[in-house]
Amino acid sequence: MERFEEIIKALGNFAWGPIMIVLLVGTGVLLSIGTKFIQFRKLGYAFKLLFSKDIKGEGDISPFQALMTSLAATIGTGNIAGVASAIAAGGPGAVFWMWVTAAFGGATKYAEALLALKYRITNKNGEKSGGPMYYLKLGFKDNFGEKAGKFGSIIGWMFAFFGFFASFGIGNMVQANSVSTSLNVSFGIDPKVSGVVITLATGLVIIGGIKSIGNVTDKVVPAMAIAYILGSGAVLIMNASRLLPSLSMIFTNAFSSKAVGGGVIGTVIRYGVARGVFSNEAGLGSAPIAHAASTNDDPVSQGIIGSLGSFIDTLIVCTMTALVILVSGLVNIDAAGKMTITNNLTSAALTTTAFNEGLPGFGGYIVSIGLVFFAFSTILGWFYYGSKCLEYIAGLTAVKIYKVFYILLCYVGALSSIDIVWDLSDAFNGLMAIPNLIGLVSLSGLVFTMTKDYKFKNKL
Repeated sequence: MERFEEIIKALGNFAWGPIMIVLLVGTGVLLSIGTKFIQFRKLGYAFKLLFSKDIKGEGDISPFQALMTSLAATIGTGNIAGVASAIAAGGPGAVFWMWVTAAFGGATKYAEALLALKYRITNKNGEKSGGPMYYLKLGFKDNFGEKAGKFGSIIGWMFAFFGFFASFGIGNMVQANSVSTSLNVSFGIDPKVSGVVITLATGLVIIGGIKSIGNVTDKVVPAMAIAYILGSGAVLIMNASRLLPSLSMIFTNAFSSKAVGGGVIGTVIRYGVARGVFSNEAGLGSAPIAHAASTNDDPVSQGIIGSLGSFIDTLIVCTMTALVILVSGLVNIDAAGKMTITNNLTSAALTTTAFNEGLPGFGGYIVSIGLVFFAFSTILGWFYYGSKCLEYIAGLTAVKIYKVFYILLCYVGALSSIDIVWDLSDAFNGLMAIPNLIGLVSLSGLVFTMTKDYKFKNKL
């Protein structure tokens, strides 16, 4: 068992290590250059499309619901605990590298959503199914021939395998555990009670499939994000005099290793980029599964909508968390440039304490309640991802069994913290990126051509 745990940790270290991080960001750079930074050029147009009533086509959920479902799975513990961990381990400069990751990640999200819609299929239930497994299989066959299609089918199966197992941990048990722990610490609620409520709530939503999930996420995600942003904004207004020094701290430390105990500058970059990718999942291939269900027949327009994922998740929500932490006064850098954090706080505890410092007697509840809704929405989003991955591997009948098992695991996760499960799911979550990046790079020429043609026809 000990040997098995070592192997899993090694897989996780590789999946979230320097090599994979360079490949993830490098793919974002390639796609950004090839699309002429469409994630920035068409940012305003993306919001226009998001709320447009003119977009029509076959699908199961609206383009808005597709984005909200993808955000439901990404806006979670990474935005609260992940940001704090990045600052604690890599210093304030890690935030800058989170921004860099999100900036290039927008192009990755664009390409993922575009390809997902182009190569989606209609299953036996009349629902749309798409994502990396389908654009690897069908896209490779269309663009490179029959043999390439077989290779794409194999690595598509690998992606589905990794995604299916990741859904149990990073998408289910770890989230349920976060909810029960947060409610127990903040309100004294017994984890057993939390577990029952989470299980029932999850069952009631996912029993109706993607349409039911979309109807919940299109209300919960905007509401929880706006509430969290407003709460963060209140803290920043109360501590406005510390805002500019905090921003200065981010930019100064981004190119310095002193704040992390004299370590190499790569430490700052690594933690910032890793947490940025972990938060917005650009390149991991999860979000396009949701975008494939959109009632939109135009791959490019759905891609533009998809590019908003990194902007909202990291550049807005994660930034608000980071600034609240830095203006709180809990993170200090002395004259020699060395960082200290009050009581050596890290993870969610650092974020909660920072909010309490900014809004005494009330701030901690923003984190606790936000974490509950963030985690619950992640459970919903990842059920859909896991079900589509299993559908690709074993067909629709297996999904019915998976649904029951997934619901019951919410209760198990709420009551237990099993390190091996977290390590295993973390490793699988990161390994999803390997086949997906192969697909994105291989099909990048198609993405560039479709973008160029679309720009010409529609004068974007």
